[in-house]
Amino acid sequence: MTVRLTWVQPEDLVGHELRQAAQDGRDTGDIEQRWYAAGGLPAPERAGASKAPGPRGLRTLAERLLDELGALESPLAADEPTGLSGIRAACARWPAPRTRPAESGPDRLHAAWLGRAAGCLLGKPVEKLPLAGIRALARATGNWPLTTWFTARGLPGGLAAAYPWNRRSAPTSLAENIDGMPEDDDLDHPLLTLLLLQRHGRGFSTCDLARLWLDELPAGRVFTAERIAYRNLLDGIEPPDTARHRNPFREWIGARIRADVHGWTHPGDPGAAAEQAHRDAVLTHTANGVYGAMFTAAALAEAAGGETDVHGCLATGLRVVPPRSRYAGAVRLGIGAARAERDFDTVVDLLHEVYGATHHWVHVLPNAALLAAALTHADGDFSRSIGCAVSGGWDTDSNGATAGSLAGLLAGRAAALPERWTAPLKNRLATSVAGFGSIGFDALAELTHQEVCRP
Repeated sequence: MTVRLTWVQPEDLVGHELRQAAQDGRDTGDIEQRWYAAGGLPAPERAGASKAPGPRGLRTLAERLLDELGALESPLAADEPTGLSGIRAACARWPAPRTRPAESGPDRLHAAWLGRAAGCLLGKPVEKLPLAGIRALARATGNWPLTTWFTARGLPGGLAAAYPWNRRSAPTSLAENIDGMPEDDDLDHPLLTLLLLQRHGRGFSTCDLARLWLDELPAGRVFTAERIAYRNLLDGIEPPDTARHRNPFREWIGARIRADVHGWTHPGDPGAAAEQAHRDAVLTHTANGVYGAMFTAAALAEAAGGETDVHGCLATGLRVVPPRSRYAGAVRLGIGAARAERDFDTVVDLLHEVYGATHHWVHVLPNAALLAAALTHADGDFSRSIGCAVSGGWDTDSNGATAGSLAGLLAGRAAALPERWTAPLKNRLATSVAGFGSIGFDALAELTHQEVCRP
């Protein structure tokens, strides 16, 4: 029997690196020709799909080509720096440090935790499904636009066969099955961030985070860029090289799902939240992948500080992103499309036309555009925020989680969130992060508030 660990096999990574290179404008003609001539495959339609290992010679070639591809300079690098000094230099409107007290109380943080969980859970059963499938499943049960949980009740058999639910998630995330919040990496990572702050405070280093992962995070609970970085750590590679070495997923969405606690614990101080998120993100990501975390942390910090206008929060998020970067362009595209078109399905169709053929569904750019469009269209309404974020496809649970986090903060208190979203969570979160198993969201809010108040 062969043990096939996805996301790390060199022969599986070359196709993804070639795709990223094409998006970066790097010239890979010779490398691509050598790869395909040797029998190499392009990036699979669904990354991480298992397939038999190639010949030993193909793996050796893959390792060499990954190193050659990594050495190619992107013509976009000047507009998309990864280092914090370069990012700050590019951002002429970087937020000024907070000068007056601002506190995000436990009840507001409770709403943020609940919102993140509800949005994530809504998106779990349709993660990896194509947009057409998500729409068909919801419409068949009278749930379009999305206003409540997905269900298999009353679903025609042929439709269920054509668009099968995410088999890992459906048993715990369909309306008829929900019994508390099941484990998900979109909730595991905020727990780890909370643990990081408890142990090291706000002055933590990227190496502190790396050690925490090795101590507390099971390797099987990380994916894409995080799994590559984890492997690199075990190979003795130090941060931030862990983000760059043979890592074609370094501009995917992973760092963004780790950003919430950085924003929640810096109410009214988006610049400081973005800097903290940067220290976290560079363990695994570069450039646009890092901007996803910084943008999210800054927008959440603005909301945690009392901002009640979602559009102001999105504008604040853009202030910590280099304006000529592709990430800033994606956010502006999403906001502009949602403002110009009242029908959200039409907005989503436009975004899929722009990104669907060129970017993987976990890449940060299409998801940035969709998240910005969903939040703009929903105008602060909680149910519409998570419903729009999930209904647009791509990384449904991650987009639902981030949208729910921000909309929860804007709601201001847990009781303001609709009970149909919060009651099924039963104030219980499952996780493999030690010390947090079956913890309540109210308890998490109190622990998070302690970090807000820490000097």
